[in-house]
Amino acid sequence: MQAPPLALPDAPPGNWLDRFGPDWLKPYGRLARWDRPIGWWLLLWPCWWSAALVAIAYERGAPNVRHLLLFLVGAVVMRGAGCTYNDLIDRDLDACVERTRNRPIPSGAVSPWQAVTFLLLQALVGALVLLQFNHFTIVLGLISLGVVAVYPFAKRVTDWPQVVLGFAFSWGALVGWSAVDGRLQAAPLALYAGSILWTIGYDTIYALQDKEDDALIGVRSTARLFGRRSRFAIAGFYLGALILLGLAFVIADAGIFAFTGLGAATLHATWLMVSLRPDDPQNCLSRFRANSTTGWIIFAGLFADAVLRF
Repeated sequence: MQAPPLALPDAPPGNWLDRFGPDWLKPYGRLARWDRPIGWWLLLWPCWWSAALVAIAYERGAPNVRHLLLFLVGAVVMRGAGCTYNDLIDRDLDACVERTRNRPIPSGAVSPWQAVTFLLLQALVGALVLLQFNHFTIVLGLISLGVVAVYPFAKRVTDWPQVVLGFAFSWGALVGWSAVDGRLQAAPLALYAGSILWTIGYDTIYALQDKEDDALIGVRSTARLFGRRSRFAIAGFYLGALILLGLAFVIADAGIFAFTGLGAATLHATWLMVSLRPDDPQNCLSRFRANSTTGWIIFAGLFADAVLRF
């Protein structure tokens, strides 16, 4: 087998996996993106936002800590499972793209059958997490698997694969609420819609890194679709996301701290847009990662609102 490099191009230098992980684990950890935690943070934020928002709506004080921990574990393992599945489907495409050709499957570090086994193990852990919630949430979680299954094929048939990713990555906005309420209402639906637009925005930034290679091999994306207008399109998605999140806060009767956090997130998103350089892959990667800070800011405002109003 061809050994992969010590670190993949979009992995933070000196990450824990490359520094401390045993050699046998590193290819699997890279396959699950354990060396790139930004993915599971972005998957986690709608869950935690929703958990905090439902605590505000029902005046429960701090969000359910057990739920927050379960969402954290679930985000890590399901992000890993999703990436493993995606890399299995995309292994031939990944071999043609500079940034992805050294991923574990196209590089030969992990065979397809080993990847399938690893995928099933991660899915098993995810199922055990899901079973800790009420029946409505279990069914809701299972429905999301259909969206996840479709995503790797979207880039082959539509210029809007980021929308499909948005449906999948924002699902936690529904689950975080239903885990407490056992149903869905207008607030989590608005939060879900806002999270979808946020996902389209940040994943368009991510796709800007690959737009030249994608054009050569026929992979479609919003980054290619918008071209030189990408900055304005991303700003529009962020603006729509912030408006819809604000609507969710209003419906849930959130207070001053939640809206202060949303205002701070707006300033942060503005900085992202002003400093984004669409033709600079390293700048795009940095601004993509910075979206986790947006998530922290919004959650901090919601958490403070839930705790301090109690």
